[in-house]
Amino acid sequence: MQAANPGSIKHWSAEERPREKFKTFGAGSLSDAELLAIILGSGTANSSAVELAFQVLESSNFNLAELAQKSLLHLQQIKGIGQARSMVIAAAMELGRRRQFAEIPEKNKMTKPNDFYAFMKGRLAHLQHEEFWALALSRSMRVLGLRRISTGGIAGTVADIRIILGFALEMSASALAVFHNHPSGNLTPSEADVKLTKTIKQATIWMNIEFVDHLIIGENGYYSFAEHQML
Repeated sequence: MQAANPGSIKHWSAEERPREKFKTFGAGSLSDAELLAIILGSGTANSSAVELAFQVLESSNFNLAELAQKSLLHLQQIKGIGQARSMVIAAAMELGRRRQFAEIPEKNKMTKPNDFYAFMKGRLAHLQHEEFWALALSRSMRVLGLRRISTGGIAGTVADIRIILGFALEMSASALAVFHNHPSGNLTPSEADVKLTKTIKQATIWMNIEFVDHLIIGENGYYSFAEHQML
């Protein structure tokens, strides 16, 4: 839903201005535009910081997830947003993304596919290219280590089984989970995904390592090979 234009900040009462609202009521009381205005710091000769923030949000359909995917060049097309301000916006979006997975400490126990998804979503769901990651786990399913195995293009990436198993052995893992994303948003596994999963399963049996899951990560959900009895 499109937000209403906030109007000039000069006409707002003191308690309605972003910084004053923040001090009095906390960050949760501010709109997205008001929070972004504080990040920007100031407006331009013709626009207040809130008006400028409104224009930035408007360029991304008032969707923060969409804004986080915008390039610096895209942001700089907005009047009043130069190189420095575009980098400030991108940095704020990146911090927000990292917070998603920082909420789950890496020593926490992983007990179900949704735990894995919560742990990996912030790393993979927003990407416009494919990446493949491996997670080493202890016998009690606590995280020992996480590693990016490969990075590819829009259509796919190649995961080397030797690198995956080498990582698991390096971490003295008793269990292993792997993940990759589908930038298209289609969570249906490809034939290559199924074949790779079977290969990993066979290799981990020989290495006496429990292969607990392979998740395909998307912005709005996941596909778990374990949940679908595909391991």
